[in-house]
Amino acid sequence: MSSRHVDENLPLLARPAGGVPEVIDTPAALHEAISALAAGTGPVAIDAERASGIRYDDRAFLIQLKRAGSGIMLIDPEALPDLTELSAALDGVEWVLHAATQDLPCLADRGMRPAALFDTELAARMLGAERFGLAALVGSELGVRLAKEHSYVDWSTRPLPLDWLNYAALDVELLVELRDALATQLCDAGKDEFARQEFAHLLGFEKRVHTDPWRRISGLGSVRNRRALARARQLWLDRDAAAAKQDLAPGRLLRDRLLVALTKAKVRTIDDIYAVPGGKELSGKQAAEVLHSLQRADALPAAELPPLRAPQQNAGPRADREVAKARSERMRAAVRAVAEEMEMPHEVLLTPRLVKSLANEPVVGDTAAVEDYLQAGQARPWQIERTAAVLAEAAAAADAEAS
Repeated sequence: MSSRHVDENLPLLARPAGGVPEVIDTPAALHEAISALAAGTGPVAIDAERASGIRYDDRAFLIQLKRAGSGIMLIDPEALPDLTELSAALDGVEWVLHAATQDLPCLADRGMRPAALFDTELAARMLGAERFGLAALVGSELGVRLAKEHSYVDWSTRPLPLDWLNYAALDVELLVELRDALATQLCDAGKDEFARQEFAHLLGFEKRVHTDPWRRISGLGSVRNRRALARARQLWLDRDAAAAKQDLAPGRLLRDRLLVALTKAKVRTIDDIYAVPGGKELSGKQAAEVLHSLQRADALPAAELPPLRAPQQNAGPRADREVAKARSERMRAAVRAVAEEMEMPHEVLLTPRLVKSLANEPVVGDTAAVEDYLQAGQARPWQIERTAAVLAEAAAAADAEAS
């Protein structure tokens, strides 16, 4: 995690107080660690290191834990993929994570699911912190500067270098102390109940699954015809299959920028591929595979080409586009105003996607109707209490102006 914006005059914490422990990579060592953690006291700090941008998925390649009385544990989940026993030993213990939504999916993949948690990043954002990275918060709240120089290394490397392990251990060294400092501030600000509801909601967090994941290709918005979209889809599907087979991030095989450029170009030969800006970065074998993908897409009948716009999920009656736009503008402004009063980001108060969805309803309705809509959209009680009335009022004002 980045150490930017940290006061360089703060004392440097270069190593954990108890040193850097050996990596746990055998069942016997894991059993000892589980016993030690179960015998510890208080919350447990947890973090995970992934190899995003290098390996195919976002699985954890190192898991760090620290609990009072047990010290720091560094676990290799590649050697020990099933950590359900560890999770069971911590049942009922509060897990302290920073940016929990980043780590919860990869922890769940290893069988680790919390019964209670505290997210230090979310807590800081609810308190209105301008900088909420771990290093920045440890500096501002605890007056210590962490040694953080290995943010973007390949955590799938084996064996992991000692200085990388030191970096990873520091991620959990002061996490519980940071939790305590932020919890006190939440109470003082009258936001502790808001945070409790948010943390409880996070327990059910799951990574969003997209119906057409290929439509998330960076730059795809510049593709304006269905045949080119079919090319992009086929390139994405073939790239994804190859990346999964090789356990490599898809972008390492074919960058999105080049993929999009290839969909627009007139490509009939490998030489045509090399003529596209960036095309020469492909090997002969890769270029041949790309050409085959493009030819498959070009052979599709018109009826099988993808639509320009992604099909709407749960499509039903929608408001007129201009009406929805006017509502959305007023409603976003209303949420921002409440968020400013509460000294927190508007997206923490209520997700913009939910506001936009409400604005597109044929009829927004009164406060009670908005409350029901927000509840169905999984907004928490504290969010509904503070936004339902202003959203209903903003929508009504936009509708009155339009009529």
